[in-house]
Amino acid sequence: KHNRPVKELIDDLTNETESLKISDNHKIRGDNSDIQLNDEHSKNSDNEQTSPNDNCISCDDDDGDIMDKDNSATGRLNDIALNPLTLSMVGKSLEERKFKNVMVLCGAGISVSAGIPDFRSPGTGLYDNLKKYNLPHPEAVFDVDFYRQNPEPFMLLAREIWPGEHSPTLTHCFIRLLEEKNSLLRCYTQNIDGLEAIVGVSPDKVMECHGNYRTASCIECDTAYDGNLCKNHILDGKNTKPPICRMCGGYVKPDIVFFGEGLPGRFGQVLRSDLRIEPDLLIVIGTSLMVTPVSNIPNYVDCPRVLLNREFVDGFTNKFTDVFEPGDCDESIRKLSRLAGWEQDLDKIFASSRLDKCTDHVHLF
Repeated sequence: KHNRPVKELIDDLTNETESLKISDNHKIRGDNSDIQLNDEHSKNSDNEQTSPNDNCISCDDDDGDIMDKDNSATGRLNDIALNPLTLSMVGKSLEERKFKNVMVLCGAGISVSAGIPDFRSPGTGLYDNLKKYNLPHPEAVFDVDFYRQNPEPFMLLAREIWPGEHSPTLTHCFIRLLEEKNSLLRCYTQNIDGLEAIVGVSPDKVMECHGNYRTASCIECDTAYDGNLCKNHILDGKNTKPPICRMCGGYVKPDIVFFGEGLPGRFGQVLRSDLRIEPDLLIVIGTSLMVTPVSNIPNYVDCPRVLLNREFVDGFTNKFTDVFEPGDCDESIRKLSRLAGWEQDLDKIFASSRLDKCTDHVHLF
């Protein structure tokens, strides 16, 4: 855990969001004639090479009264019992409504039980099943530079994974339940499957960090393109090329964030606002935290943190403020809900969240 005032952390975040460009352990770099793999690991790198983002929100002078107070971790942790944090303690605090500003950070693992593969699981993950596309490396299918030269692999893959055919999981239902209990500050999802929308979480409570399929735009001039037209064009098996921008002639794609692209401008605004509010609990679910800058979010909060994941993620090592529950996301969520006395409410949402029960939300895709 950090021992720095939140003001300093948000200053760091402001500098980071000035150049929000998604990165992974690998990037494609080079001109159109020479694509090279860069093996430099970029996780949590403070020197990540990115391009300016005009949507950065700088520190305003009128925020001084909020930003100048000392909210160091030492002060916050004095309110936490001097005993190792356990899932039972978290569940009891949820039941007693002690957590009023819960931040959720989730990844592909929460959608696996819906039939959507995650990215990195050996054998079953998406990246392990892309050999038929003859890619230089698996991440290339989601790289904007590669898309400029060869969009067909993404076109083919998109026809297989386009949202709208899968029902929300128990974990998605838990996120909605947090909102119904007036405990959800925000859900930061790295997923592009839109299941948070289908389950009925309010749009203002969800930050789709890596974009969505509902809208589309040109990769060159950023001109908006009708999302339904883009969907119909890509899903039409006769088309081997993407839609073409009428303004500049560039390729159009859904507004999911590719490697080499900036995150949505709303990301920096929302995160900075949430840090001012001060989350009182962070729940990280189904993610290996390999993709920056979203992977840095746990470093910015000053509160108890719960990790629900198949494997341990580096950084969750403070036994007094962190708890790791290994295993399947849905099973861990059911356990937490049972500890909070919310299991019956969770099952009611789950029963009503099947696609044939939630058609009001399916039209989004």
